[in-house]
Amino acid sequence: MRVLAAMSGGVDSAVAAARAAEMGHDVTGIHLALSRNPKSYRTGSRGCCTIEDAGDARRAADVIGIPFYVWDMSDRFHEDVVEDFMAEYAEGRTPNPCLRCNEKIKFAAVLERAVALGFDAVATGHYARLVTGDDGLIEMHRAVDMGKDQSYVLGVLTQEQLAHSLFPLGDSRKPEVREEADRRGLSVANKPDSHDICFISDGDTAGWLREKLGAGSGEIVDHATGEVLGSHEGTFGFTIGQRKGLRIGRPAPDGRPRYVLDIEPVSGTVTVGPREELTVDHVTAFKPRWCGTVPAEPLHGTVQLRAHGEEHRAVVTVSGDDVTVELLEPARGIAPGQAVVVYEGTRVVGSATITAAVRRQRADA
Repeated sequence: MRVLAAMSGGVDSAVAAARAAEMGHDVTGIHLALSRNPKSYRTGSRGCCTIEDAGDARRAADVIGIPFYVWDMSDRFHEDVVEDFMAEYAEGRTPNPCLRCNEKIKFAAVLERAVALGFDAVATGHYARLVTGDDGLIEMHRAVDMGKDQSYVLGVLTQEQLAHSLFPLGDSRKPEVREEADRRGLSVANKPDSHDICFISDGDTAGWLREKLGAGSGEIVDHATGEVLGSHEGTFGFTIGQRKGLRIGRPAPDGRPRYVLDIEPVSGTVTVGPREELTVDHVTAFKPRWCGTVPAEPLHGTVQLRAHGEEHRAVVTVSGDDVTVELLEPARGIAPGQAVVVYEGTRVVGSATITAAVRRQRADA
């Protein structure tokens, strides 16, 4: 099988490419150049898709003994990921750029080009497992290493995309992968994992958004009394559940900290209140993407509401492009724009974008 191995320059994708080659596949490595100006992206151990990452990927490909190329997808990345990120924050939502990158770039643009070039599959270093079900469909399951499981950010993949995907690390644990990289002579064996948003070089998301979107203004108000507690320079500097950096200047009358409860980008109002007001058990979502068959009946399973969040038992009901989630185990601080990923056991059913998250009594009011 002809396999295109997406090599980020990290240890996971390098070992994934090596395993694909060892399995007897005809493997070609590629590195995605995603920045119009690579120096504007993170470097060092906090990096992803930088110039030095491209060099690390090339050296790994040389050790493995496979052809290697760099594909420039910076324009597509800027349009589908960076601009989407800015637009979502401008609307008061909290997007996940890694999930959008997987959907639009790694498993859409890359896979589309790979198939056009005659490749059968794209292999990545994601931690997830693929299993062929009794009905012949390709199922995606959580990784063996739950601490590294990345099925949440892969929940946007369709059946067609899964049929052309390989995740060679799904049955492994991270320490084993590093040990294997060392045995194979890969220089990235001890390279730290990348994290945070790759296209924000200094990690200051609010400052980056302010530079791109321009300073705004608005009021910070108390949830219970409506009292104006302070002002701000743009709603994009806040996210639901945020506690630090509110700069209100005085505590609540009962001395407890306040949290961001709601963001209204049109009026510029940021509403704050006590932590218990963040508790939700009713979530609505839209734009679902299903990994296989669309649930015809209410599905009793679990959902994950953040990339590194815990699972919550839930009942998921689908009506066309609308998804309703009743949480049997309440969650806190869920923001519109985040993804809800639906599971049945370890199997990923699909995902959708959250439009609202409230308490049931509020939803019924």
